[in-house]
Amino acid sequence: MGDEEARERARAIAEEAGRAAEEHARAEAERMKAEMLTGPMRLEMLRQLGLIYGGLILIGVYMVQPFLTAPSLDATAVVSIVAFSVAIPLLAALVMVNRQETFRRRRTPSVTVTVAQVIAQAAALVGIVAGFWHVTWIAGVTFLAAAFAAILIHSAGFWRLEGTPQQPTP
Repeated sequence: MGDEEARERARAIAEEAGRAAEEHARAEAERMKAEMLTGPMRLEMLRQLGLIYGGLILIGVYMVQPFLTAPSLDATAVVSIVAFSVAIPLLAALVMVNRQETFRRRRTPSVTVTVAQVIAQAAALVGIVAGFWHVTWIAGVTFLAAAFAAILIHSAGFWRLEGTPQQPTP
């Protein structure tokens, strides 16, 4: 019975250590998340969003211009125009919300704004891909692949910079 008791005690100690480690990891993750969304990081996120929204509006305006005077449009041109007709007004509204967020130095908790962000950015991506596809399908596919690669690169760089505390380089 001594071995059985020792194993049971060791198992209980290991479970308790596992729970403590899990709690510590969760607390550390929450602390890091809170640090990332406060102070300078919060303001930088707001600046980046404003840059993204403005850039997508500019791209949309330039890409739609030639289609407005065209005598006839193929399917890809129609898709591009419809996508940008959704994206541009939403992006303009998001620019205004972003200015208010920057002024207040905090992000809005609005679900409507979050849904608008997703729809506006997705519609802009569809509009750009369709516009390039209108020229040649190879350009559309290439842009789509490059956009996904850019998203991965930005995400990797962001988490690498923000996830590991290091001293700033001079």
